[in-house]
Amino acid sequence: MKRKLGAITIGQSPRDDVIPEMLPYLGENVEVIQAGALDGLTYEDILKFKPEKGDYVLVSKLKDGRSVKFAEKHILPRLQSCIDKLESEGADTILFICTGVFPDIFSSTKPILYPQKILHSVTPNLIGKGKLAVITPDKDQVVQCQKKWSETGVDVVVVNASPYAEEDELAKSIERLKNYEDIDIIVMDCIGYNQEMKNRVAMGTKVPTVVARTMVARVLGEILNP
Repeated sequence: MKRKLGAITIGQSPRDDVIPEMLPYLGENVEVIQAGALDGLTYEDILKFKPEKGDYVLVSKLKDGRSVKFAEKHILPRLQSCIDKLESEGADTILFICTGVFPDIFSSTKPILYPQKILHSVTPNLIGKGKLAVITPDKDQVVQCQKKWSETGVDVVVVNASPYAEEDELAKSIERLKNYEDIDIIVMDCIGYNQEMKNRVAMGTKVPTVVARTMVARVLGEILNP
């Protein structure tokens, strides 16, 4: 019998730009069902969630392809609704398809998996004597990202480049990272970054690079398959 993975995006579902790239690593035994914290909302509705000073900032993608930036606090009740919906549809496991940090407030009868915890468990142990470089989508996320990764005890450099921007922000971040000679590994800290973007970073910097979506999918594949 197939396992049912309930995938929750902080944006709008379905994430056809994300899930297909994860499926090969999840395995044939896994069916993915989706829900989104911003489902049913218009772009104008979401603009009301604009971050204020001190807010935890999230970035995601809408069904029409537009990128949005908003404060995490506005979607917490909606995330619980997504959990309830996916449980009612038979999900065995819940996965947040976002690498952000979330408060421990959600209720579920099923395991909830957070990509941030998976990345934090694996990546710091791959660092030698050098630095960890992290790419995060938005300039307003740099400080919170620096804090998040510094808690692992490694020396961290953070740059920003949106996976959703029309302008090639990634090229600028690659050039910035090339100025550092002691980076051991680069983490692309957003589910929105894809394999092609990873390849660009790895080739441009000549540094081993981890992309969140496939690392998380590989771990889940081990858990969900017999």
